Amino acid sequence: MTTTTRRDTPPPRTGNSEAETLRGFLDYLRTSIAAKVDGAPEPQVRSAAMPSGTNLLGLLNHLTFVERATFLGHKVTDWPATFHAAPEDTVADVLARYRETVERANDVLDGCTDLGAPVPRPKPGDPAPSVRWALTHLIEETGRHAGHADILRELIDGATGR
Repeated sequence: MTTTTRRDTPPPRTGNSEAETLRGFLDYLRTSIAAKVDGAPEPQVRSAAMPSGTNLLGLLNHLTFVERATFLGHKVTDWPATFHAAPEDTVADVLARYRETVERANDVLDGCTDLGAPVPRPKPGDPAPSVRWALTHLIEETGRHAGHADILRELIDGATGR
């Protein structure tokens, strides 16, 4: 049996405040999952590795929609569809959309000084979770799917580590 050398990046060192800790861990997970998708070969990056249809590119596509809904106030009407990238989307396309969405989400978060306040919405009056809840949810959601991505990427080409 061949063993693969893991190249892990340790958890981030963050500031001492709750906001710095939450944002530091979220950014760490965001970077981890983007790295799992970056360089993954076609067509394996979009091929289902299990009966549920879960695939590496679809996970990142889904997380783009989660970021948009949570931090930017976008409405999503078909969550299951977000787990599949369009056939014409390349890995580079999905990565670019994810990174651009993360950048926009961070711009919103940069203006949030009270973790207990609602996430700002483009349309005043739209319901919104607290910034604290939103950050915690995205850490949970991104962490969960980053774990899936670890397994999927290793099945595709043996790449391991963060």
